[in-house]
Amino acid sequence: MTTTASAADDALTRRQAELLDQLEALFLAEGFSRFTLEDLALRLRCSKSTLYALAGSKEQLAHRVVKHFFRKATAAVEADTVTEVDPARRVTAYLSAVARALAPAGPAFHRDLDSFPPGREVYERNTAMAAERVRALIADGVAQGRFREVHPSLIADTVTTLMFRIGRGDTQRATGLDDATAYRELAALLLRGIAL
Repeated sequence: MTTTASAADDALTRRQAELLDQLEALFLAEGFSRFTLEDLALRLRCSKSTLYALAGSKEQLAHRVVKHFFRKATAAVEADTVTEVDPARRVTAYLSAVARALAPAGPAFHRDLDSFPPGREVYERNTAMAAERVRALIADGVAQGRFREVHPSLIADTVTTLMFRIGRGDTQRATGLDDATAYRELAALLLRGIAL
């Protein structure tokens, strides 16, 4: 997960930042497609004009909240990973941090994200960047002689495929594993496959 901070989010008032966080929590728990701006204003005890100050439409607001969620998730993942120097522990720490960051996103959020092209694009871009991060971590471990010679891009492509399946809920439907457990299993499988 990799993304950069948005200048627009830096310019928010304290109240707007709070509303963005409240919208994020609401959308992660209940999804976002069924809400109107009026529904959201009632739930958040604010005016519709306050919401319009964040975005010009419900779709733009949903897109902004999705970007906000992934920006925060990326920062949390990197913070949880940056201090780990051992390549194997770093890969495990990274995938475990991804699992923790994505854990609040419930089935309704994933369903709505999948049917909302701008949000899906944000999710897919972040997942692709996360896979690239895994590829770089594996390549670094290979270069340090800590992992066997593997094709890091093939491994990253495999990881990406499973990350998409986990995020869409396919893995949980197929295996019964929640996202966090699936990411832990992915980390264990990956490390066993590349260990010397």
